[in-house]
Amino acid sequence: MIWLVFVAVAWAFGMWVNIRLARLRPARWVSLAAPLVFGATLIAVWEGIVRGLEISQVLLPAPSLIALRLVSSLDILWVDFVQTVLKGALSGYVLGCGAAFLIAVAIDRFPFLQRGLLPVGNFVAALPVIGMAPILVMWFGFDWQSKAAVVVVMVFFPMLVNTVQGLQATDAMQRDLMRTYAASYWATLFKLRLPAAMPFVFNGLKIGTTLALIGAIVAEFFGSPVRGMGFRISTSVGQLALDLVWAEIVVAAIAGSAFYGAMSLFERRVTFWHPSQRN
Repeated sequence: MIWLVFVAVAWAFGMWVNIRLARLRPARWVSLAAPLVFGATLIAVWEGIVRGLEISQVLLPAPSLIALRLVSSLDILWVDFVQTVLKGALSGYVLGCGAAFLIAVAIDRFPFLQRGLLPVGNFVAALPVIGMAPILVMWFGFDWQSKAAVVVVMVFFPMLVNTVQGLQATDAMQRDLMRTYAASYWATLFKLRLPAAMPFVFNGLKIGTTLALIGAIVAEFFGSPVRGMGFRISTSVGQLALDLVWAEIVVAAIAGSAFYGAMSLFERRVTFWHPSQRN
């Protein structure tokens, strides 16, 4: 009963603080404090419900137990992080997005590629990762290279489509102005069209941050050495070590959020002139 009272008090207090924050003038610390308070409220409610209703730790571990397992398993979590995020997801992300950007420029330069390649790309992008991952694992082996290949496939076409659309974002008047200056195709590309395409490019890059991590983790379910987030989640579920599973999920969520946040910060630096970046 005490834990259920704790849940009600924590929820009421968290909502009261968020309501007070919403009434303040917009500021950077307010935008950071609101989600932190709301997240802390949800964790407190989660802890209270699990304790108060005596939910089995196999079904849903309490946040305190997940935190203890995370601290006690830092060595395992670090090895899994390096294998999945740094080797599989990041390498595949760089290769996939880089190749997509270059091919998008080629498509823009040669229109026949747009008519032939983009429909094929849309078809491949619709293929489920759980169907492609086993094939790529058989092709590239069980180490991180096959996970990087899955990530390349997942991030390539969202990045390609966004970049192609971005390169077409300039209007006819702007392109005519460049022609009056006798600008070549490449001068127009670098001085007009690529800067105008940057919001679209970063949209594709931000979409790729989440797809890369998902693809690397899912691919590890179909074959992996004895390390990696997907491998650890799969084996821990079989051992009913749900606290370790949730610890891996927490690490993946932190890594994905940091990756997305870094890309958003880079976007703000590059596209500071765009209306979407103005406060």
